[in-house]
Amino acid sequence: MLIPSIDLMGGKIVQLVQGEKKALEFDDFEAWMDRFAQFPIVQLIDLDAAIGTGNNRALLKQFTGRLRCQVGGGIRSLGDAAAVLASGAARIIVGSILVKSSAVDIDTAQQFADELGSEQLTFAVDSKNGNVAIKGWREITAIGTSEMMQDLEPYCSAFLYTNIDTEGLLQGFPVDVAKRLRALTSRQLIVAGGIRSQREVDELDALEVDAVVGMAIYTGQMSLKASRK
Repeated sequence: MLIPSIDLMGGKIVQLVQGEKKALEFDDFEAWMDRFAQFPIVQLIDLDAAIGTGNNRALLKQFTGRLRCQVGGGIRSLGDAAAVLASGAARIIVGSILVKSSAVDIDTAQQFADELGSEQLTFAVDSKNGNVAIKGWREITAIGTSEMMQDLEPYCSAFLYTNIDTEGLLQGFPVDVAKRLRALTSRQLIVAGGIRSQREVDELDALEVDAVVGMAIYTGQMSLKASRK
């Protein structure tokens, strides 16, 4: 399944390269909502909230009112999570809050699952050189991505794995990594980072791995007409 990505920064849709350099920006929200309306779920990320430089919460509601979204970026408390769900999100994505004192915070994961229900939780595992990155990818931990997924398996309905090393580069997602991750979890597995073609989406789908796509869509390199599952 293809999952279109909407990243928000400064009140606009943006695309960043490896989470740092802005490559594209758009403010024609209606046009993109119309294009993405056919998809079962869309990924919506508040980059300002993730980095800690503000938020786009009001803008989020425009999208969650029209699209079924899993929403992430700066959700660092149960109150934040509840507010985002109340604004219309189908699921929330949390990552940084699941790391505490350089270790996976299982207590917080269990608390979120108990309070919100694991079916509404997608846990983000963002990888840079094989280690988990948090706080908008600005801080690299000593935690291995496999370790984090195995520890958190009981508390979520899906994992979102972003390969930061290939994010935004349109060079493809490493299939060997997708195969390894698929063997680690029985949860829905969603991957992101450089996916550039429908053929690649189909290859991942054959592995029972879903694909988040941003840059390839926004640059026109990838058509959406045959992407619905």
